[in-house]
Amino acid sequence: LQGALELLGIPYTGSGVLASSLAMDKWRTKLVWQAAGIPTPRYELLHADTDFMAAAGRLGLPIMVKPANEGSSIGMSKVRRAEDLAAAYALAAKYDPIVIAEQFVEGIELTAGVLGRDPLPVIKLETARDFYDYEAKYVSDDTRYILPCGLDARAEAEVRAGVLRAFDALGCRGWGRVDLMMDRAGNPYFLEVNTSPGMTDHSLVPMAARHAGIPFDELCV
Repeated sequence: LQGALELLGIPYTGSGVLASSLAMDKWRTKLVWQAAGIPTPRYELLHADTDFMAAAGRLGLPIMVKPANEGSSIGMSKVRRAEDLAAAYALAAKYDPIVIAEQFVEGIELTAGVLGRDPLPVIKLETARDFYDYEAKYVSDDTRYILPCGLDARAEAEVRAGVLRAFDALGCRGWGRVDLMMDRAGNPYFLEVNTSPGMTDHSLVPMAARHAGIPFDELCV
């Protein structure tokens, strides 16, 4: 979309073509982050001829399986048994030829918007489902968005600094949202960047902006 807008000479907000393409591709996002020293969960690419039992042994269980170029948790599975990894791969491969098996980080799920050069307050996500899947995001009415997130001031400041580094490493600009997990020892692991996150008045970026004192109409401007 950004490329089409540039060809048409239409101004737009947010990240450009390169950053948006990179952020949509979870595998190449990881490659960039690894090169930049930004922590992200261990992973392997899966293929139809992968030795799934061996891959499960290398990564450890549970494992998150996801299409590399999808959003909204579409095609994702949380695998708790090695014998289920092949079926999870088959599901993800329906949505993208590149499939990632990723170490599951036990801890809390966090998300933080970025506005200009300022990370917004961090939001903690909680769901009764097995993970923050499509149902938890768009259907369930018991998903909890905790703001303030519960981290102490120093820990949240460190997360927000890491969010900006992860955002910058992909060449993002303007605004966006960074998702991450924090393990039980307090270490962050970055998952992905959304360069065009939801912008209804009930979405996560407006929620964080409102907490920071920025009303929805001002955020849009």
